[in-house]
Amino acid sequence: MSLTTTVTPATTGRPAAARLAGDVDNRATYISFGLAYVFGHGSAALSKGDTPLLDLPGWLPMALLGAGLAVGTIQATVAALRAQRTSTEPDDVLSGKLLGAAWITAFAALFLAITGLASTLDMPDVQSLLWPTGSGFVVGLLYVAEGAQRRNLLHYGLGTWLALTSTAALLVGSPGLYWVLTLAGGSAYAIAAILERRRLNSLSGHPQNSRH
Repeated sequence: MSLTTTVTPATTGRPAAARLAGDVDNRATYISFGLAYVFGHGSAALSKGDTPLLDLPGWLPMALLGAGLAVGTIQATVAALRAQRTSTEPDDVLSGKLLGAAWITAFAALFLAITGLASTLDMPDVQSLLWPTGSGFVVGLLYVAEGAQRRNLLHYGLGTWLALTSTAALLVGSPGLYWVLTLAGGSAYAIAAILERRRLNSLSGHPQNSRH
């Protein structure tokens, strides 16, 4: 009599929890940056140029933009750190930490670059052009890096759009660039916030049209 042993094949797929590193909720970040675009760039678009539509203090648009970018950067850093905390892979943990630190490094480098250019060229007004476009470019590239690392196509696509439209806005000059940033960037963040909810619902297995 021959004895046969049945061997259950090992499961090769990764557990569902391991996918959480790419499933971070980015809605708070999108909303924060979106409001910075709408109020910061929007107020600049309305108050700058030869025939401004609103008479606003010159410091107000930059203050609104800076406040929104600060809140958005904090939210993005928290999201990156949350992603690495939910990961079980050592490489993913390290990547999450590096991406979280990259937000601080990128904006510190942007500050030094813009301040240095304004001082070297003796053109303090250049900051009003480079901060709006430069910040959008930096955020876009960070989104591209995060989207690639987390395999998040929405994040990656939003970053690509922001990087391209922010730099292309320089071609139209002031105050046109503020309108480009407000409309292209603000609407992109609004759409991304809506799509992010649908993305998270699909990943968690909840139907998009479910009622709670």
